[in-house]
Amino acid sequence: MNRSTRSRMLAATATGLLAASLGVAVSGTATAAPGGTALRTCKISTLPYPADTYRADAHAVDPTGRYVAGTALRRGEIDNQYLLLFWDGQRVTEVEVPAMAEPVDINADGVVIGNGSAPGTGIGQPWIYRDGKLEQLPVLPSTGIVVSAINDAGDIVGYGSDIVDGEYVGLRWPAARPGTVEVLDAPVDAQPSGITDNGTIVGSAGPFGDWNGWVRRPNGRIDALTIPGADWSLASAAAGRWAIGQAWLDDTGSARVRWDLRNGSYTLLDPEMSALTDVNAKGVVVGDDRVARGTTSRVLPGGGEGVGVGARSISDSGTIVGFRNVLADRVTPVRWTGC
Repeated sequence: MNRSTRSRMLAATATGLLAASLGVAVSGTATAAPGGTALRTCKISTLPYPADTYRADAHAVDPTGRYVAGTALRRGEIDNQYLLLFWDGQRVTEVEVPAMAEPVDINADGVVIGNGSAPGTGIGQPWIYRDGKLEQLPVLPSTGIVVSAINDAGDIVGYGSDIVDGEYVGLRWPAARPGTVEVLDAPVDAQPSGITDNGTIVGSAGPFGDWNGWVRRPNGRIDALTIPGADWSLASAAAGRWAIGQAWLDDTGSARVRWDLRNGSYTLLDPEMSALTDVNAKGVVVGDDRVARGTTSRVLPGGGEGVGVGARSISDSGTIVGFRNVLADRVTPVRWTGC
């Protein structure tokens, strides 16, 4: 699978908290499918989470929609306690972590990857959660390493800084060689951001603000991911034959893009989507409070005046996870279905 490593935060009301404890829908609406040919019932529900936490969020969902990973924060008398949350359906497991850690992706076996920092150093240290155990991934000497995505085979991609002075270096943790990490044959200054089930990798390269999107095929061939006339482009996530990202055009500014990885063709997405966070194997895209099919998008239910919602991840079955917030007061994890 894949997941973008960008975006975050926000919360819920007393009604949302009651719904959280019961695991029931807190709001919903029926909306027309693109083209207006059929009705889809789009519902939001609050995922169960520890009652003594004041901030909880869902960051990633696996391709089947069964497994979800997120975070929570518990107020302590002296220090706050950071938690990782792992859902299997409606059952949630909490794992205490010494410092802030964030899940970024999860595969169909429920294996979760994420980022944190090495104790006492502040240097980026990725981790993996499987079979109920949280372990650090092997790293190379660097000023910080992050992971970006895992596929259903268990292959992981990410990148490290200053492994080569002044550059990012693309990395892969191959499932076929557990406990190892390798430098990826990728463009200079590479930052991989997604990997599909057949091993296709997408990412961006270059200095800040002068990025070039790229795709690395399973045979090692590297092609550009861009659109005609773009000053720069970046690829932020991939699934199936699709990748998503942005491109900058002088006349219109930033454009949101979905690429077909088979041939590099592209579609400009609805400009109402101010950000993109994920895509599934069917090419359905989520970002902020919207979901897009084709060139059209619609607002997800659950938001409104003083209430914010944000979609972070979408499964191949269409389940979407993210957060809900009321007046920036309390963040709660939510799941959308039928959207």
